[in-house]
Amino acid sequence: MPLRSEDERALGSRFGRAVRRRREDRGWSQEQLANRAELNRSYMGEIERGAVMPSLATAAKLALALDLPLAELIAQCEQLAG
Repeated sequence: MPLRSEDERALGSRFGRAVRRRREDRGWSQEQLANRAELNRSYMGEIERGAVMPSLATAAKLALALDLPLAELIAQCEQLAG
C-alpha cells in the first residue's frame, strides 16, 4: 500500500532503515532476508526504501526472520525518530 501522509512516509522510512540495519548486521542480502521472511525480494527493497508500509503481519514475519521480538523491531524504528 503506498504511503500517503508525511508522517506515514517518515514512519515507513524509519521502519525500512531499522530492517536494513538488522539485515546488514547479519551480513544478509535483501534476497536472503526476503526468503527467510517468505516475501518477494522486490517488495523487501520497497520496505527498506520506505516506499511502502508493511502490514503488521509482514512486520511480524520480518521480525521472526531477523530473530527479534516484533516489539524490539518497532522500538528500533522509534529510536530512529529521535
